[in-house]
Amino acid sequence: MIKIKQAIVVEGRYDKNTLSQLVDAPIFETNGFGVMKDRAMLDFLRRVAQARGLIILTDSDGAGFVIRNFLKGALPKDKVLHAYIPDISGKERRKTHAGKEGKLGVEGMTPEVLLAALQNAGAQTEQTDAPTAQITKTDLFLTGLSGGKDSAGKRRKLQNELRLPAHLGANAFLDALNLLMTREEFLKQYGEYHD
Repeated sequence: MIKIKQAIVVEGRYDKNTLSQLVDAPIFETNGFGVMKDRAMLDFLRRVAQARGLIILTDSDGAGFVIRNFLKGALPKDKVLHAYIPDISGKERRKTHAGKEGKLGVEGMTPEVLLAALQNAGAQTEQTDAPTAQITKTDLFLTGLSGGKDSAGKRRKLQNELRLPAHLGANAFLDALNLLMTREEFLKQYGEYHD
């Protein structure tokens, strides 16, 4: 597994699943064209790009380029890298038919192709000698943000406070917290989380 400094944005959950098996980096989904109507997600991606840098990795079909071009115009150009996958005909294993253009998407690419695409885009690998303490799922549980009475409501309240998209899954929420603050800052501010 390769640790990458920048966060990565992909089109959907299958792309994210494939990539998360290869790289250690925050990976966020556009939910296809959904990002075009989701101002909170777009604002979040801008903040991620400013804080950490962002790599856009979309499919090589027409839809992928529409999403990429939208993000290219909406995000700070100096903080965004573009990773491209080649045009390879075929269909993903989980699908019964090939896509409209008959090309494999990010989820259908081999690990070697995906890693080469990230490397060619200029992805920066991080040294892992001095790991920093990350906010964990246990921290979320202990602060009442998961697994407890009204934890979903508390999480929504915190998402609003931090201007995070409402539809982040649990893992993406945790990634977002770790991008925006250190564990120490999180525990200091939310260690005694109250309504």
